[in-house]
Amino acid sequence: MATISKLSTPTPTFFSLSSSFNSRSSSPHLPKVSVDFRNTGGFGSKLSSSSLSLRSNRSSGVSLVVRSSVSGNGSPTKKTTLHDLYEKEGQSPWYDNLCRPVTDLLPLIASGVRGVTSNPAIFQKAISSSNAYNDQFRELVQSGKDIESAYWELVIRDIQDACKLFEPIYDQTDGGDGYVSVEVSPTLADDTQGTIEAAKWLHKVVDRPNVYIKIPATAPCIPSIKEVIAQGISVNVTLIFSLARYEAVIDAYLDGLEASGLSDLSRVTSVASFFVSRVDTMIDKMLEKIGTPEALDLRGKAAVAQAALAYQLYQKKFSGPRWEALVKKGAKKQRVLWASTSVKNPAYPDTLYVAPLVGPDTVSTMPDQALQAFIDHGIVSRTIDSNVSEAEGIYSALEKLGIDWSHVGSQLELEGVDAFKKSFDSLLDTLQEKANSLKLVSP
Repeated sequence: MATISKLSTPTPTFFSLSSSFNSRSSSPHLPKVSVDFRNTGGFGSKLSSSSLSLRSNRSSGVSLVVRSSVSGNGSPTKKTTLHDLYEKEGQSPWYDNLCRPVTDLLPLIASGVRGVTSNPAIFQKAISSSNAYNDQFRELVQSGKDIESAYWELVIRDIQDACKLFEPIYDQTDGGDGYVSVEVSPTLADDTQGTIEAAKWLHKVVDRPNVYIKIPATAPCIPSIKEVIAQGISVNVTLIFSLARYEAVIDAYLDGLEASGLSDLSRVTSVASFFVSRVDTMIDKMLEKIGTPEALDLRGKAAVAQAALAYQLYQKKFSGPRWEALVKKGAKKQRVLWASTSVKNPAYPDTLYVAPLVGPDTVSTMPDQALQAFIDHGIVSRTIDSNVSEAEGIYSALEKLGIDWSHVGSQLELEGVDAFKKSFDSLLDTLQEKANSLKLVSP
């Protein structure tokens, strides 16, 4: 049994946690800790302070304070809005960031975070701006690993260690929550078979029940999703920007379940990451170019409207005879996950892409600022289908103004894939330079 009295951060962290939990696999990189999630999200371990705080001046940029009074038996008497989000409305709040030390996640878990997402851009920032990876990187290169292989070793360790921290949630929800996502190489976005092989490899080497393999929703990868699901591998489908592509993603999931041949489908799960804020970023520019009062009045409304319609599609597709036949085999719905929830336009409310998208059986993954904003002043209420007719009206009004939703989706997908490729290439260049500076390999 071990006690964590502080996290290994450059500045003091007011977080204390005692006890140990049984994990399926031990990790030499993490202390044994205990997180008690009784009462669907409560934090049962005794806290040394009534303030849970995480401050970091590393790449994560986290500055999160969660205040909770503690009762005599050590249980918080006041939960955060994230606990309420899950317990009252059935939405799982996840954290859209990951870096070392992964124990920085512990206060976030205590505040109600129930999963983690990562992507090439997140790892590019984490690894290139931190010395926490240097020792492992040096060992890898000295052992003969090439730069890209070393990159994957760094990533896999972070994913495995994060999975360990979220295992209690995964176990408590019987595989319904507590996932950590890792993405296949963005260079494979147009390679159907390459994506399948990469997903199988990642699933095997990470070797954790609560890992999600992220696959982009590009047209060449839709068949990849079906095949990977059929292989019994759980998937986070990412970079979804349009309703048409979202429907194709759902169908790929259903096709994969039906093709799996498994008698028990309960351990094959998925989320569909529907991107939000980037939609407004692009469409707002188009509306400003149109310039009419009607067009300008629609700024900041497109993304949430399309997301509301996506939720309607989700409800429609996961009902009826086809779905019920899969439910009999233990199948779980592919939850829609709201991604890209950070507000890009400072004129908009900082919870714009979280508060209006609250609904059951969904996930909202939030980067630091969005997470902190929602904890601080977010309102927990079912909003995702509170005004579907208004969402339909906005969607149609934008079409009448000449906004081509299909074009928007295709363009944003191209930009998203390109951005991840650039982050991936940039990180490999950074690692090569780091190797050279450490005199590990010849320039």
